[in-house]
Amino acid sequence: MANKPFAITLKPGTSLANLTGSWRSSRPVYLNRLPPCNNACPAGENIQGWLFHAESGDYEQAWRVLVRDNPLPSVMGRVCYHPCETSCNRGQLDEAVGINSVERFLGDEAIKRGWKFDAPAASTGKKVLVVGAGPSGLSAAYHLARMGHQVEIQEAGPLAGGMMRFGIPKYRLPRDVLDAEVQRILDLGVTLKLNTKVENIEQSMQLGAFDAAFLAVGAHIGKRAMIPAGDASHIVDAVSVLRSMEGEDKPMLGRKVVVYGGGNTAIDVARTVKRMGGEPLIVYRRTRDRAPAHDFEIEEALQEGVMIKWLSTIKQAEAGEITVERMELDDKGFPQPTGEFEKLEADSVVLALGQDVDLSLLQGVPGLDVKDGVVQVTPDMMTGFPGIFAGGDMVPSERTVTVGVGHGKKAARNIDAWLRGITYVPEPKHEIATFDKLNPWYYSDADKTVRPMLDIIRRQTSFDEVQGGLDETNALFEARRCLSCGNCFECDNCYGVCPDNAVIKLGPGKGFEFNYDYCKGCGICEAECPCGSIKMVPEDI
Repeated sequence: MANKPFAITLKPGTSLANLTGSWRSSRPVYLNRLPPCNNACPAGENIQGWLFHAESGDYEQAWRVLVRDNPLPSVMGRVCYHPCETSCNRGQLDEAVGINSVERFLGDEAIKRGWKFDAPAASTGKKVLVVGAGPSGLSAAYHLARMGHQVEIQEAGPLAGGMMRFGIPKYRLPRDVLDAEVQRILDLGVTLKLNTKVENIEQSMQLGAFDAAFLAVGAHIGKRAMIPAGDASHIVDAVSVLRSMEGEDKPMLGRKVVVYGGGNTAIDVARTVKRMGGEPLIVYRRTRDRAPAHDFEIEEALQEGVMIKWLSTIKQAEAGEITVERMELDDKGFPQPTGEFEKLEADSVVLALGQDVDLSLLQGVPGLDVKDGVVQVTPDMMTGFPGIFAGGDMVPSERTVTVGVGHGKKAARNIDAWLRGITYVPEPKHEIATFDKLNPWYYSDADKTVRPMLDIIRRQTSFDEVQGGLDETNALFEARRCLSCGNCFECDNCYGVCPDNAVIKLGPGKGFEFNYDYCKGCGICEAECPCGSIKMVPEDI
């Protein structure tokens, strides 16, 4: 049997004849665990890192840590569905930290104060073509430019932003906010060519002498449904309606507008129609709890007077009316027809059944694998053609702004490595700081700060932003609700509770270390650590 180390070292000449300690089977170590919010963020933000600076009032440094991963914090603070908050450990104490609210505050502060990105690295002499100026394309362009590459974005539309501009209404995302964050990316030296549709990616790369390309074409083609319709019936797709809201000629939908679908796009269209003075009715074949739209979006729509007809499907569309059939769910939750029909007034029908991506630019490119309307990519985001990468709506994934931004960052890192002739290897993730690793006794109750909402009348009649932001006082309070899961914030608990004085303070910002000559492995430090940054490990490790 191997000898275990003695827990103390007796020092000759000392008056302490019997120093504290015993034979030790395990010892404490300091470590950084991965906060669950960081782990859940599709954009890979170091959320706890920027919250640390925000809670000390250093907002610019917090913003700079944030934009290392995400160049669109003001946008994201408005449109992200914040899975980080769903995973937040604080939610098991009272309510999750308002991470999304603080992110928006930091993004808005940056715009207000004119903060700029750090200067890019020295030029590599490499050129990269980015197709599409949506969230994924803008994110990739930003990261590639910071790495020193020459980046050109070619966008088929008249303005940058992709579905952030043409798919998200102004009442959720003001256009001046979007324009400011796009311009900051362009200020890095990124070239943006609007009204430039890439017809053939290989040809475009050759003509521009590009060394690599990132494809980030958004899903702008609305899916159709086989609805028998008369010649005079007015049926349009949701993407076209939302896109037309950006132009001078607003869509002519009439007063009674039926929106067919149950996703967030359907909700956005219905709320847009309400603001235009129409009477929107959403028809969806399932129940509310099975609708793909986020429940808070549904609730806001109902508050604004949008009507929803659940368990219904459109069977016929004629001039001025539609025929719907009532559905019922079977044992497996699938809607089944009942044979019960009803006629409803409808000046127009808007189809919100999902979107497809235009993949025509890939025709003739060898080695590409397209399945179910999306491009298959390897874990490094590369397609089957060397040097052509893809992300966002073009690849199999959830279609959100945050996912798109994350794809752009991941692709940029792999494009950079490919151009340098190396392989990008991400750092291994630490173990997650789950709630059971914390000692919540040390944290006081602090209710979440709720962002203000616009009054109902203005929400129904204008495109003013629905949800307000936090002021500095509220943002500071919200940031300080963070539990710092898995990462030491130098509270001195371990130093204070150690019965053997085995914890050594290294100074502000430097943390602590253990003096194992005195530590007997009792584990009190681990049990009393509020944030779970101490772990007991077997002595023989």
